[in-house]
Amino acid sequence: MKEMINSDIMGLEERSSQKLKMGGEAGLNNMRTEQEVHKGKLTIHLLITCLIAAIGGVILGSVTVPGWFATTGEYYEMFSDYSYKDKSSFESYCKDGAGMSFGLLLIVYLPGIVAAFIASPVTRKYGHKKSIIISAAIFCVSAALLIASSKKPDLLIFFIGQISLGLGIGFGAQAIPLYLSEIAPTHFRGGSNFMFQLAISLGISIASIDNYTDRHLTKPWYAVDLFYNYGPSFGLVTALALLMIVAAIFLTETPNSLIHRGSKEKGKKVLEKLRGTEQVEAEFQDMVSASELAKTVKTPFRSIFWKKNRPQLVLAILVPMFRSLTGINSLLYYTSILFFNMGYKDKTILYPSVIIGAILVLSTLLSMTVVDRFGRRVLLISGGIVMLICQIIIAIILAGKVDNQNLSRTLFIVLIFVICLFALAFGWSWGPLAWTIPSEIFPLEIRSTGQSIAVAVNFIVTSVVADSFLPLLCEIKFGIFLFYAGWILLMTIFVYMFLPETKGVSIDDMASVWRNHWFWKKIVPAQHEIS
Repeated sequence: MKEMINSDIMGLEERSSQKLKMGGEAGLNNMRTEQEVHKGKLTIHLLITCLIAAIGGVILGSVTVPGWFATTGEYYEMFSDYSYKDKSSFESYCKDGAGMSFGLLLIVYLPGIVAAFIASPVTRKYGHKKSIIISAAIFCVSAALLIASSKKPDLLIFFIGQISLGLGIGFGAQAIPLYLSEIAPTHFRGGSNFMFQLAISLGISIASIDNYTDRHLTKPWYAVDLFYNYGPSFGLVTALALLMIVAAIFLTETPNSLIHRGSKEKGKKVLEKLRGTEQVEAEFQDMVSASELAKTVKTPFRSIFWKKNRPQLVLAILVPMFRSLTGINSLLYYTSILFFNMGYKDKTILYPSVIIGAILVLSTLLSMTVVDRFGRRVLLISGGIVMLICQIIIAIILAGKVDNQNLSRTLFIVLIFVICLFALAFGWSWGPLAWTIPSEIFPLEIRSTGQSIAVAVNFIVTSVVADSFLPLLCEIKFGIFLFYAGWILLMTIFVYMFLPETKGVSIDDMASVWRNHWFWKKIVPAQHEIS
């Protein structure tokens, strides 16, 4: 068995090494692009497929809006004790403990973690399309439970609905980024995968606007009673879930998955349709070789710990962890507190989400157009530098003024501008790339397992950061923004030192990346060895 694996590795890596040598040892950025070997163009079919697959990201984004659960119909009164509402003093707020996190995010994310690991073998055995359909079906169940609980507020049904929502998110977050990475041509893989983050940003914006219209505007003539007054977790999830489950039926399975499950001819036809050309033989053969190697690995979860997979495992853990430790969610929550203390009352949870959501959408759209030209490292490093500067400026402004009532209107405007600039930098860098990188670096045999680990880390760290933000803000005040600045500095150095560029590298040729990196080539075993 070991000889078979080594033989397959030899074939794949020799082809990869030849491609790298054609560009020289100077770096992956200067090597001959895979587009010259893997023919393909940006087709309408590919764009529509990516858009359909990314719908689940809108649902994920909608549940990240701060305080959304407290603005949903009669649940506002049920959760009002946990909302920031002290009108006199931030110090009183911290002393009374109002608004301290009580783990509602974990109710969604813990089931999501479980679902992500369940989705791994399902995706590997039955395909990405099946996992996406399962995700959509679970969303429909969740929406039905949330609507049922809203007619006569029932916490038990509400929490069951939240748990099922988490299960749907787990399946979607595991399958969708992988799907987007596998269907895209090499030269557009980054832009394709960014659609998931774009969908998340749209979800934040739509949910915030939905909250605003629900709470502050008169019911419009076109509103449907079933969806109106139930907020984003009810009407929005219902509408998106129905759209997702219908649209997912028409999705095309990825060529990699079809080939791996024995449908080579169908896989080749799908590949031709996605690429808009019949000249796909080189890419098809790479997929076949990767599939033959993957079939020799019977225990993906154990093999992910082999030395040859050590770099990918480290990145699958650190990249999503760093994403959450930028402090993006915490700044979104803190901006809400800022708006409230500056006299915006209960609209505090609406304005920041709408503004920042719009900025995330625009910055993600911008980065989609350049990520496959400039590469991942440039976006991550530039975004990290801007976010670091923003966090330091925020800390300086808030030194001695965390109680917002001591903040002048001018400083308030400057602070909001800096927070928006932070969101802009996050949207072009760590926001989308934390989903893209883990989904494109693993070999086929452990790709699904690796993505599950990345999703789990993302959910765990996001929950910890969200739940710890307010207590830390009360304890160390402006120092919390320096805390995040320290993490941003660390992650930017990490990218510069240890993250190889994957722009222009076929998803099935990633093994060559580690063997040409100054550090990882010391970690991975000699060529053709498996451990």
